[in-house]
Amino acid sequence: MQGGIRAFVSQGSIVKNAVLQHARLANPLKPLLISRYESTSAARIEEQGFESTKISDVLQAKGKGADGSWLWCTTDDSVYDAVKSMTQHNVGALVVVKPGEKSSIAGIITERDYLRKIIVQGRSSKSTKVGDIMTEENKLITVTPDTKVLKAMQLMTDNRIRHIPVIDDKGMQGMVSIGDVVRAVVSEHREELNRLNAFIQGGY
Repeated sequence: MQGGIRAFVSQGSIVKNAVLQHARLANPLKPLLISRYESTSAARIEEQGFESTKISDVLQAKGKGADGSWLWCTTDDSVYDAVKSMTQHNVGALVVVKPGEKSSIAGIITERDYLRKIIVQGRSSKSTKVGDIMTEENKLITVTPDTKVLKAMQLMTDNRIRHIPVIDDKGMQGMVSIGDVVRAVVSEHREELNRLNAFIQGGY
């Protein structure tokens, strides 16, 4: 899947460049003044470019009440209870906070942690605490609401992670998954290609 995501983004850039090139080369026999106007318009479109969507847009689309926008457990909870919560809410990760300090992030626990550190090692999920198997806060990879979606995707694919917390100077703002990010990129590419197609067909 990681390779597929990289290929998708790469192909999106190729398609964009091809459409822009078509826009620049269309009707080369037109007067110079019109050609200059077309070049300026194409340059303006290219400056706007793909990947303008931010993580804050993704969180807004999910909604504050959406399952998975920010689900959490504490370091003292059992792994069993954490996995049960993931299953009930159909998510693959929970933010871990310190007991009694919801604003203080201690780490993150994922389905992968459960498989590798409980199932494979033959440990008991009911007697093991979340704090014993979570990815600790100092090893967390995070983004801010202003991070571009494509940057978030790159971080997730490069580090082979599927969930990433969103944090700013006010604290935890939410959580996005690779699915959220891919949907946002697909939507943006579709809108951008439609806009470029309208431009070369005289819609601008």
